Amino acid sequence: MASLSEKFPIPTLYLQTPPSKSQTFDVIPPHVKEIWERWNIRGLILFSLSLQTFLILCAPLRKRTSRKLPIFLIWSAYLLADWTASFIVGLISNNQSKSDANIDLLAFWAPFLLLHLGGPDTITAFALEDNALWLRHLIGLVFQVVATVYVFIQTIPRNKLWVPAILMFLAGIIKYAERTRALYLASLRSFRASMLKEPDPGPDYAKLMEEFTCKKAGHLPTTIQLVREPNQEWSPFTSTAKEGDLSQLEVVQYAFLYFNKFKGLIVDLIFSFKERNESRDFFLKRKPKDALKVIEVELNFIYEVLFTKVVVLHNIFGMIFRLISLCSVIVALVLFSRLDKTDFRKIDVRITYALLIGALALDFLSISMTVFSDWTIATRIKDDSIFATCFERLLRLKGQRRESVHKKSPFSGFKKLDTPRMFRRWRESVSQFNLIAYCLSERIPIDDSRNRSVFCGFYLAWINKTVRFFRCINDFVIDYLGAKEFLDDWKYVSRQPVLEKLWDLIFNEMLEKSKAAESVEVTEEICSSRGSYVLKIMELPSEIDIGELISDIDEVAFDESLMLWHIATELCYRNKQNTNADADADATTYRECSKLLSDYMLYLIVMLPSMMSAVAGIGEIRFRDTCAEAKKFFDRRGFDCSSSELTTTEACHGILEVNVNDAKPVEVKGDKSKSVLFNGSLLAKKLQKCEKKWEIMSKVWIEMLGYAASHCRPDQHAQQVSKGGELITIVWLLMAHFGLGEQFQINEGHARAKLIVHK
Repeated sequence: MASLSEKFPIPTLYLQTPPSKSQTFDVIPPHVKEIWERWNIRGLILFSLSLQTFLILCAPLRKRTSRKLPIFLIWSAYLLADWTASFIVGLISNNQSKSDANIDLLAFWAPFLLLHLGGPDTITAFALEDNALWLRHLIGLVFQVVATVYVFIQTIPRNKLWVPAILMFLAGIIKYAERTRALYLASLRSFRASMLKEPDPGPDYAKLMEEFTCKKAGHLPTTIQLVREPNQEWSPFTSTAKEGDLSQLEVVQYAFLYFNKFKGLIVDLIFSFKERNESRDFFLKRKPKDALKVIEVELNFIYEVLFTKVVVLHNIFGMIFRLISLCSVIVALVLFSRLDKTDFRKIDVRITYALLIGALALDFLSISMTVFSDWTIATRIKDDSIFATCFERLLRLKGQRRESVHKKSPFSGFKKLDTPRMFRRWRESVSQFNLIAYCLSERIPIDDSRNRSVFCGFYLAWINKTVRFFRCINDFVIDYLGAKEFLDDWKYVSRQPVLEKLWDLIFNEMLEKSKAAESVEVTEEICSSRGSYVLKIMELPSEIDIGELISDIDEVAFDESLMLWHIATELCYRNKQNTNADADADATTYRECSKLLSDYMLYLIVMLPSMMSAVAGIGEIRFRDTCAEAKKFFDRRGFDCSSSELTTTEACHGILEVNVNDAKPVEVKGDKSKSVLFNGSLLAKKLQKCEKKWEIMSKVWIEMLGYAASHCRPDQHAQQVSKGGELITIVWLLMAHFGLGEQFQINEGHARAKLIVHK
């Protein structure tokens, strides 16, 4: 008789036994896991040391460049340095269960991670916001110390490396504490608090009035006589400023002096008119090149205060603690070299030597950077000291500008600021963004199959629609990922060197305004003007209606005025008419400087809106509407989708050909669209009537730049110092030193009240 299993056979699927462990599929191959287990701590700790080396050498580059790639690499290293050190401590702790003599050596590596978390002296914060997180770093210090102690205690008492480990532990705590202290001091709240003076209650009003009341009650004929101190506002000032050219040592010393006086600008403090007069008198006697050198070094001091450990190190306590840290590393290295290391693996011994020697080398490198820094030269080197000559030669090398001429079009033949890149204190270039070129390149190709054969037109239309489809998909993906701003900066923003003539124009314009600012009212008018002041004081021919030009500045928002003048500048620049007016050297200088400033100001309002937030208004909406109208116009005219010189010139000629004289654009289109394309064309036609159009435009652009600089939030100026610096920040400091600003509000001392008892 057949069994039940034979009558009803069970499917083999359910009879299969589960696969054995040897048959399982490993996502990560075993040999890879083995390599990771053997090298994870060793490889990561060497990687951590490499990050520290990279940061100490390359972090200063970010004050000299605005390029995305080097800044991205520094940012990545800055973030990875903290993450790697914290991760390694966890890995070492997980390996504590193994009974291996090598575990003692791994525990010795834990204090090195505190040293790495302290970071190099050249970078404590990547952005200004990192300084506000000092409390997070303080809590991190506590937890990292606890984790390191936990790792170390588990190896006691058998650990024969406990003495050098304690020494490295001490050095690591000092380094981490230095970083936390530097972050705290550089946070804007602490930075502001450190510069506030003692509260000033003024004269004792209550006591005076009590005495006055008592005398009146005694029927004594008493009056209060007020004797005010002389008005400090525009009082005569005795000049003590140095005449003539400055030596390189004097440049650093004066920069440090005015940095200490005006560092309150960063946190929007107010200043006395005495400080204004001293600074103004000094800069009125300077040549443009010397003034620029002083401001560049001053900018470097701002960078060091906000983003490095310079404040912590340049005091007696900082020096003492740094000496203790350095001696701890040296003694730890000596003790380890004399230790019997037969129980340890050779590779781990070599890694330990690399960590010790690396820590020592980084410390010596930091000390050498500190000794030869501008801060040390300004605070420790005196004019009559034996080191003055040596440091003067070093500074002459650092501050020497090469006599280079910009050979690339369109600024060929002009001298540029060209300090060797290694010694630059800012990037010495201005970013350029052009509206017409951007609109020409950003358009999606249109169907141009009209007026062609049926066969040819069919395939061209199909190809065009395919290109348009993929272009739309590409734009959608880029917008969805938030990468459009990054790609626009990469594709459409160029960088041009700052021309010496451009700086001379800016300096001389601010100098003339400073000389004219002999009263509070005039100073306020100058600081609030965004192009109209220079038009009022210029001697213009009768064919130019000054009122119409001023209306295109004062009667519109700043962002609208900026775009109007940008379009007008570009149209005039591309127009080959009136070449006689552009023949002389001065007109050529004005023309090229106007072009540079025009594209730079548009770059600021479009690509750096955070800097222009106080004056931008609806700049983004106006820019988008203007671009939409320009693209529509270029599509209808059939211009190529490229920003070549020829296409841009043809496009500008096409805009100028449109009749805008009979009816203003707003009368025909209404004001729903905020486009200013043809309003700019109308302004360009007004300017073309004048032979001095380039002088007018250059002065208007300089005044617009000054207005934007003085109305930009101070923290945004400070933020850009760590990203290569901006010309607008240089102008901001120049205006403050010339006394052009709203920061000077303390003009009178206390009144001295006397009680007069009449007989």
